[in-house]
Amino acid sequence: MPTRAKQSVAPVLAQKQSVPKQTKATSRRRDEDDSTDMGDGADEWTQAKTLVKPPDQLELTEAELKEEFTRILTANNPHAPQNIVRYSFKERAYKPINIVDQLAVHFSMDGNMLHKDSDEARRQRARTGVIEEAAPGDTTETGDKETDKEGKSEFLAAVEEGGDSAEVASRSKKERKLTNQFNFSERSSQTFNNPLRERASQTEPPPRATFSATASQWDIYDAYIEELQKQEKLKEKQKAPVSKKDEEFHSRPKLLISEFQSDDISKVETASKIVERMVNQNTFDDITQDFKYFEDVADEFRDQNGTLLPLWKFQYDKAKRLAVTALCWNPKYKDLFAVGHGSYDFLKQSRGMMLFYTLKNPSYPEYSYNTESGIMCLDIHKDHPYLVAVGFYDGNVAIYNLKSNSHQPKVISSAKSGKHTDPVWQVKWQKDDLDKNLNFFSVSSDGRVVSWTIIKNELVHTDVIRLTAEASTGDGVEGLLLKTNGSGTSFDFHRQIDYLFLVGTEEGKIHKCSKAYSSQFLDTFDAHSMAVDAVRWNPFHPKVFISCSSDWTVKIWEHNIKTPMFVFDLNSAVGDVAWAPYSSTVFAAVTTDGKVHVYDLSVNKYEALCQQAIVAKKKTKLTHIEFNPVYPVINVGDDRGHVTCLKLSPNLRKMPKVHPELPVIANSHLW
Repeated sequence: MPTRAKQSVAPVLAQKQSVPKQTKATSRRRDEDDSTDMGDGADEWTQAKTLVKPPDQLELTEAELKEEFTRILTANNPHAPQNIVRYSFKERAYKPINIVDQLAVHFSMDGNMLHKDSDEARRQRARTGVIEEAAPGDTTETGDKETDKEGKSEFLAAVEEGGDSAEVASRSKKERKLTNQFNFSERSSQTFNNPLRERASQTEPPPRATFSATASQWDIYDAYIEELQKQEKLKEKQKAPVSKKDEEFHSRPKLLISEFQSDDISKVETASKIVERMVNQNTFDDITQDFKYFEDVADEFRDQNGTLLPLWKFQYDKAKRLAVTALCWNPKYKDLFAVGHGSYDFLKQSRGMMLFYTLKNPSYPEYSYNTESGIMCLDIHKDHPYLVAVGFYDGNVAIYNLKSNSHQPKVISSAKSGKHTDPVWQVKWQKDDLDKNLNFFSVSSDGRVVSWTIIKNELVHTDVIRLTAEASTGDGVEGLLLKTNGSGTSFDFHRQIDYLFLVGTEEGKIHKCSKAYSSQFLDTFDAHSMAVDAVRWNPFHPKVFISCSSDWTVKIWEHNIKTPMFVFDLNSAVGDVAWAPYSSTVFAAVTTDGKVHVYDLSVNKYEALCQQAIVAKKKTKLTHIEFNPVYPVINVGDDRGHVTCLKLSPNLRKMPKVHPELPVIANSHLW
């Protein structure tokens, strides 16, 4: 059989060799025909082409042209970061990593190719109608040879007939239908990918420590015995009666000691304060917006009158039954102010408190100090805003340092150091002495005006002047005049003349005094018929001062004239009066009927521009008032321990007209 197959193939091969010879002959004839048709322009195409060089091209020699330059391509990614740091749990520190991922993917596309022997490929061929090819192991070698011979014979026969290879392929295989009947072409392009940047952060893990201990039966027994003893002591304390004063005075220090002993609370103290302030700012956002931006448009239609807009109300649960006896703004931090709590009812004297509030957190005080005696007055140092001078009902004066962690006063007076025998009604910081020692003054009902100097953490006192009250003849033995001590209630120092100061008394008189003369007064004003509650120099005019009294009047004086320039009757006892820091003609006063009166002498010399009640209950009495040195707000305190912050309308804070001949004072740029 194999010999017969070879013989049958031989004539077919001969025919195959004769076919290309015929095709070569026909191609030569076609070339000759084409050459005859070229015509005259054939010489132009046969000429050699000359290369045109640009003028700036370098002329290199043969050696330079043959010189080789080697360039090494590395697989390193130039954009890969080289400074990656990760936390090493083994060494417990951050360590740099040497292994850097150098792979940069420029283009990726998910393919849809399937293996032809897979089940999915067979199902697709069955759907499209393509006949599966026979597996290589199904037929024998002889079958393969026969199919090859049959294919070759079919191809040679088709060539003899002059058909193309495409037609032969179309006959042998079934044509495949196109799913897309439109002229579809697929094109792809590659763009430059920006280098990727990764950012990651790791937090330092919390500190860990291994602890191990062994406990015996005796250790467990001792621990149970200690716990039983503690429980018995607590039961005994609960059974024993405790007075209210002991609870108030001794409960607070124990809490403070426990707070300082716990490290966890001290660590989160500052963070919790910041979070609390943020929550309060969100809670009181509408009030904060009014404080910053609200302006009462109705002032344009009120002619000259104005209003007070209530903003915040500061109150503390532990100071509910205590009256506001002092108010003072911090000279450095304009949103911080101090409040002194005590009692003006001398039959109900108990403890006192000093609180520091800020406008940023109206719900809770920033600092709080408990005192055994009620606070009557306080003042903050201008150059050292963390030092606060305080006067008490028992006659003591003290200095608190806000920087120290202790809630006890830094320095306090005593009977040995010359403390007052009656309540201290006012304290004022003064300039340091020649030795740069801190110095402040105090006035009391015992008739003494005392200068206190801090020397080596001790208070040294000097009596500046003793107030005396007039007595009629015949009161003493053989009709002699008796000198009785006067009772000082308020005082104020001149802002330009250091030695000059005013003192108000319970008898209703105002004494003009000097630090240089301790035996006599420079002048005396018969100011009021009842006690002088407050006296203050004008911050702009050096000759003018104001006073208020429980006789319902507010009077404005010139210190060289015995009679008042202005007298205002407010129909109720006046608790306090204050000059505005932005105008020499604006002042405000508070009365015991719960009203605030604001005057502007440049607008109206007879009536108040604003007369507004700010308390809900009629029995509530207003005690003190203070203008903020920068913001257009005032603070008002009452006898229930509340402090109300009010915003002045535009009519109440008009800047005065500057006279061209008068110099401009520095404070006039405020507000």
